[in-house]
Amino acid sequence: MHKKQFKTESKKMLDMMINSVYTNKEIFLRELISNASDAIDKRYFRSLTDSSVGLAREDYCITITADKEARTITVADNGCGMTDKDLEQNLGTIAHSDSGEFKSDNNDDNISIIGQFGVGFYSAFMVSSRIVVTTRALDSQVAYRWESEGVDGYTITEADKEAIGTEIVMYLKEDAENETYSEFLDAYRIQELIKKYSDYIRYPIRMDVETSRPLEKAEGEEGTPQYETVVENRTLNSMVPIWHRKASDVSDEEYAEFYKAHFYDTQAPLRTIHTRMEGSVEYEMLLFVPQNAPYDYYSKDYVKGIQLYSDGVMIMEKCSDLLPDYFNFVRGVVDSSDLTLNISRETLQQNYQVKTIAKSIEKKIKSELLKMQKEDREKYEIFFKAFGAQLKYGVYSDYGIHKDVLQDLLVFRTTACDRYVTLKEYVDSMPESQKSIYYAFADTPELASQLPRTQAVVEKGFDVLLLSDDIDEFALGAINIYSDKTFKNVTSGDLDLSTDEEKDAVKKANEENAEMLTAMSDALEGKVKAVRFSNSLGEHPVSLSSEGYISAEMARILSKMPGNEMFANAEMALEINISHKLSETLKKLFAEDKEKLSLYAKILYAQARQISGLEIENPVELSNMICELMTE
Repeated sequence: MHKKQFKTESKKMLDMMINSVYTNKEIFLRELISNASDAIDKRYFRSLTDSSVGLAREDYCITITADKEARTITVADNGCGMTDKDLEQNLGTIAHSDSGEFKSDNNDDNISIIGQFGVGFYSAFMVSSRIVVTTRALDSQVAYRWESEGVDGYTITEADKEAIGTEIVMYLKEDAENETYSEFLDAYRIQELIKKYSDYIRYPIRMDVETSRPLEKAEGEEGTPQYETVVENRTLNSMVPIWHRKASDVSDEEYAEFYKAHFYDTQAPLRTIHTRMEGSVEYEMLLFVPQNAPYDYYSKDYVKGIQLYSDGVMIMEKCSDLLPDYFNFVRGVVDSSDLTLNISRETLQQNYQVKTIAKSIEKKIKSELLKMQKEDREKYEIFFKAFGAQLKYGVYSDYGIHKDVLQDLLVFRTTACDRYVTLKEYVDSMPESQKSIYYAFADTPELASQLPRTQAVVEKGFDVLLLSDDIDEFALGAINIYSDKTFKNVTSGDLDLSTDEEKDAVKKANEENAEMLTAMSDALEGKVKAVRFSNSLGEHPVSLSSEGYISAEMARILSKMPGNEMFANAEMALEINISHKLSETLKKLFAEDKEKLSLYAKILYAQARQISGLEIENPVELSNMICELMTE
């Protein structure tokens, strides 16, 4: 028997394909089932014009058989089969695509060829030491056997096979220290792989499966139930993907059950996006917005991605290239017949179709979120509480280049109402005299609303955004300007809410008490840039204001990050309410007891830090100073 050699750099290419192109060994079964489906497609297509070669539609099938003793897995189909010339061309030349030629030759867009004999078939060598293909083609009275043990070549001989179709027998490799090939002989494992990768192949995938059933008892018989083992021929795939059905034909309950079963959630999704896109790239998408973040969402173990299919066959379980990071919470499926099964992670990044699909997905997710925001604010608030921080990170990341995509998806609590508002809603409700979008930051929205300067802004008739996520102020800084309005922190030193007359009064008070304010500043030993009187504190006696771009809140957050210790102390000023009776007490102390004035300065600074949500630098010292005053 003459052994033939593989063409096209046989050994090198086959070795490279097995070890590099496919790193996930379990996909071998997906590849063979896809090829079998293609073969049935060809026979069925031929039968549309030649009834003599066809079967009843329900008789087409793919059969899987596992033999643990022989260590073989067999994949058989009743498709078009192959001649010896087909075997030579399709299996003798690695990466030859007969399926692609078939589709091209027939020039029929309704024919869907999802596999490619060639690279996909050879994935079986990842788990097999020997492969035997027995096949009989339509219009042929002779069957042929193709046999190979890998890179050393193959043989083609005549064989006995009564039925038209192809049978592929894989002899599994022996288990090694780090590889367990025997797992693929387990019926449960085979069922698992078919459900994962090939559940939506349009023809039934059948397998004999052993199961136990209780024996019938005689009437009146008692005792422990007895069971017998029987073999059932089961169809392992559902055949019709839910996303291939019209959205109008699928109920909310069906969507919810599909989502929970496939994406391991116990709750129904907040939003379902089901649509078919046509154009230069055709595909279907079925996407879901969850109610809650998964347990590992904010951990390094979380992997984003959408399941990517090619006409019902899974190519990739989590295709990260289809989702931007800021929409990484979306789960779902994209199915495009324009993509080949043999696409790799590396080629995905340069693939035109994938890039086109990803851009479309981004637009669709945004439009659906905006629709939910407008039509069902209650649901949107549930979504935002779970994933709003991710949207804000998206605004801030990459130097703010995604802000136009995301800024209208942000919502905030404000001092004016209990519900969340968008930036547009905030700006639309601004009085004409308001020039900036005001915000306040604290550990909670409630604390932010109680800040001295927040209340001063509210007293002027202006609403204030209440921030409490660490990323909030950075996100607003990345947006910078919204609807021609700048953002302004209420603790900013240039808040500028006063009339000219009020400004003059404060300026005069600061000039007249310059020595006292300098003495207080000196007592704080450089912890503040200045101490001054202010008329922007409402009824509160004291507060801190920021002197530069980095606010006290931003400095606190930045200082937690390794290497950012330089941001621990933002430039701040200690402000004293010019209208509060405390100001007169301080003036009197400056005249009569400068040492006690120094004590007051330190206590007031500690109080101001506490009000701003900052840590008190030395709680013991503060306690001692207060006790000292109380015992006088």
